[in-house]
Amino acid sequence: MTIQFRTDAFINGEWRGSAQRFAVYNPANQQVIAEVPDLGAAETEEAIAAADAALPAWAAKTAKERAQVLRAWYELMMGDIDRLARLITMEGGKPLAEAKGEAAYGASFIEWFAEEAKRAYGRTIPSTTATRRYLTIKQPVGVCAAVTPWNFPMAMITRKAGPALAAGCTIVLKPPSQTPLTSLALAELSERAGLPAGVLNIVTTESASAVGKVMCESPLVKKFSFTGSTEIGKKLGAACVGSTVKRVSLELGGNAPLLVFADADLDQAVKGAVTSKFRNAGQTCVCANRILVEDAIYDAFSKKLAEAVSNLKVGDGQADGIEIGPLIDAKTIEKVERMVAEALASGATALTGGKKHDAGAQFYTPTVLANVTRDMRVNTEEIFGPVAPLIRFRSDDEAISIANDTPYGLAAYFFTKDVHRAWRVAERLQYGMVSINDGIFSNEVIPFGGIKESGLGREGGVEGLDEYLDVKFVNFGGFA
Repeated sequence: MTIQFRTDAFINGEWRGSAQRFAVYNPANQQVIAEVPDLGAAETEEAIAAADAALPAWAAKTAKERAQVLRAWYELMMGDIDRLARLITMEGGKPLAEAKGEAAYGASFIEWFAEEAKRAYGRTIPSTTATRRYLTIKQPVGVCAAVTPWNFPMAMITRKAGPALAAGCTIVLKPPSQTPLTSLALAELSERAGLPAGVLNIVTTESASAVGKVMCESPLVKKFSFTGSTEIGKKLGAACVGSTVKRVSLELGGNAPLLVFADADLDQAVKGAVTSKFRNAGQTCVCANRILVEDAIYDAFSKKLAEAVSNLKVGDGQADGIEIGPLIDAKTIEKVERMVAEALASGATALTGGKKHDAGAQFYTPTVLANVTRDMRVNTEEIFGPVAPLIRFRSDDEAISIANDTPYGLAAYFFTKDVHRAWRVAERLQYGMVSINDGIFSNEVIPFGGIKESGLGREGGVEGLDEYLDVKFVNFGGFA
């Protein structure tokens, strides 16, 4: 099936080419899909200037007027969901069913924030004196810049652009070099929806450091949002604060534990573990990175999980029935191979998988590792691949100790039927998001984000809109 898509960047309402371009590859077969402009610092500055010029008129629109444009954008996304899903699969590799789910998930942020735009309420504050009246109002932060990751090429854009535009901000986005085509499709739909020129700008590039430097240091940019690794996020955050003291949102790395207590429903826990761990071939920041299982059920759970994982269908995400697609690039699969080899050499056992898959160069066989210990890298570092390490625990305290023994704090999961344990464990887990008896929780209405070295700020929910609004206090004096 032939899919139509844009291959130029989008700045100030114009489609921009470049003499210098870079290739976008299909990770399932390493074939070139397209070539897009490799823009740099000068074009980024131009995009920021366009966003700054468009800001006054966009911010001056009523919340209802902005909501109408966003709603039209949402409707166009949903009407084009099949094409968007195929683009996501072509450049990112995830199975088509998952890609369609992401497309709907991504569109949901535009729908949600179109409505939330009309509820950016201020408040009145009881005065401390009869001569004054106090109130607060909320106003758009200003020009925003955002850097998004390849693993959710649509949803990570709309989760940032949705609240920014709803709040009355304008935005410049740098999509990942691996998956820029989805972002350009979104820009095309935004143009059709009536979004004014300069309000949304897409800068495609392989020169991430040069573009990021401009975004972080430009005095015109008032808010910077990044989703990606903790290492890079720290540098970008420091650059933002050190140059112009911008507002910063960082959604960084994770090391999510999934705890299975002895009283859990085993079938439910296995299903939840597979859903959480193997979505997008393990390439999500909230994947269950390691699975902690109580000693009394360890053997039974391990057997059930290995059986379920061994039945997962691996292949090109565009084929029917595929559940595990390719890893994004050669560097990623090499890292997964090294981590598994280290674990096996240190005493872990592969109950299933443990090697590359013959579907292609960037496919890895879904894997379950038993006898994993706390010091192994598959426990201490984010794997970002279809590998489930199993760690045995003997008490609630030990499980929580292992789960919290990480600098990261994005997401955590656990399975239990004991309501009192559910409360105790949820309160003690040091994570920004905790899911009980469910392997997937992300949606547009929740505040998504982490603590510790997993980032700053929240995306989605009512909290997501506040990230793009300044609170202004107003004092009325002179009352008799």
